[in-house]
Amino acid sequence: MIKIAFRLTTFICMFWAILGYSQEKKKFSSIPNILQRISPDDKVDSWTLVYNSYGKGEEIKISGGKMSYIPQFSGFNLFPSEDSFYYIAYSLGGKINYVLDVEALKKFVGKIDTPQEAAILLASDGYIVDEEFKDLAGNYHEDQSNYYLDLGKVTSRECPYQKTHYTLTVNKATGLVSNVKDNGTYIELYNKKCANNPRLLKIEKKEEPKKDEPKKTTKRR
Repeated sequence: MIKIAFRLTTFICMFWAILGYSQEKKKFSSIPNILQRISPDDKVDSWTLVYNSYGKGEEIKISGGKMSYIPQFSGFNLFPSEDSFYYIAYSLGGKINYVLDVEALKKFVGKIDTPQEAAILLASDGYIVDEEFKDLAGNYHEDQSNYYLDLGKVTSRECPYQKTHYTLTVNKATGLVSNVKDNGTYIELYNKKCANNPRLLKIEKKEEPKKDEPKKTTKRR
């Protein structure tokens, strides 16, 4: 009887542990930290992650030793920005190579081993870790089979500019996306130039004179 009770208690504890493991959401850290967690599949001799902001490059990770490379003037970003970008210089077989876009970054990462690498994989399809809205579009949880990532995506650059957040299921074994859930728009921005700006339409409607209202005339003295 004691053995049965012990086994039952152990089973319940394991069940709740697995359930908690699968449901616990963790926020992604900063974009630089996500990129520093890369573990390339190819046995590169060494690689350096460089962040370039306003034309100034900063080495934020050096793996495998210092190497000589040519500074680059274009690169990739996991969060769209006009003033900054990242690139990777790496040595493979004595030859210096560069990762300058998200497709090349995807190949450099290779097999998905972490949720951070899953986020990098999805960046090639336009999904972003939105550092300003991590509760909606910058977190993840996982179970034994899958990573579940809550990420954002710019779904309109026209009026209104908008972002939508999604939950994406990435299989750990294959690295393939098995499900995409649309959670709706979380940012919708209008500006004065937007013809469909509801605030502008409201102002115009308020200023428009009523049809039955007589026009005011100025009396001459």
